[in-house]
Amino acid sequence: MPKLSTEQLLRRKIQRRFNKAVVDYSMLADGDKILVAVSGGKDSLALLELLAAQSRIFKPRISIVAAHIRLRNIEYLSDAAVLDEFCRSRGVDFHLIESEFDASTDKRKSPCFLCSWNRRKALFTLAQELGCNKLALGHNMDDFLETLLMNITFQGAFSAMAPVMGMKKFPLTVIRPLCLVNEEDIESLSQLAEYPRQVKRCPYERESNREEMRQLLKHLETLNPEARYNLWGSMSNIQHELLPPHVEKKQ
Repeated sequence: MPKLSTEQLLRRKIQRRFNKAVVDYSMLADGDKILVAVSGGKDSLALLELLAAQSRIFKPRISIVAAHIRLRNIEYLSDAAVLDEFCRSRGVDFHLIESEFDASTDKRKSPCFLCSWNRRKALFTLAQELGCNKLALGHNMDDFLETLLMNITFQGAFSAMAPVMGMKKFPLTVIRPLCLVNEEDIESLSQLAEYPRQVKRCPYERESNREEMRQLLKHLETLNPEARYNLWGSMSNIQHELLPPHVEKKQ
């Protein structure tokens, strides 16, 4: 039996983690039509490949389409032609949607929040137009854990993101099939598979605390190599009897 290459071994590892997330969190069902959000980054390209391969499997029978949202007022322009070719070479139709927002209209929210929300709103609208019942986003395990650490630190809330989340105002379910895949593995795959590289020039990137949380996560892993998996497990292993009870705020 021929020895598997480094890329083949890595793809198998990522596939196992992808499959586990899909099964553990019941992400896919027969008849699903899924809109895959393709930002141009390594995570969304890996997600597109995995779901495209899944769509060629007999069960569950799913179909997928891809979309990239371009905000005209944000200096973060991916090469739409490259993304189109990447998607179509894997048998997936690609849609490019342009939108914009005015950051000055809501001072309560950061530009990052407004940018993200407007991208999501455009995706929700397109999903309905295309008859999709699910929207797939490329958040990996690191994204989940960094969000958890950010929310604990800055909001005083033990929360992150849900692997599967039904929308209240849209007949749509958001799924995050890369939630159990490490970012390091996706980065390695992107290099071995020579994913097209997009230039990232977001003017608000440095206003986020996510990079500090990324470094904190790395530090925790120097203390305990299993830290990321323990952090993940803690989100479904909440021991209420060992926590302070909820106290209602006095009016």
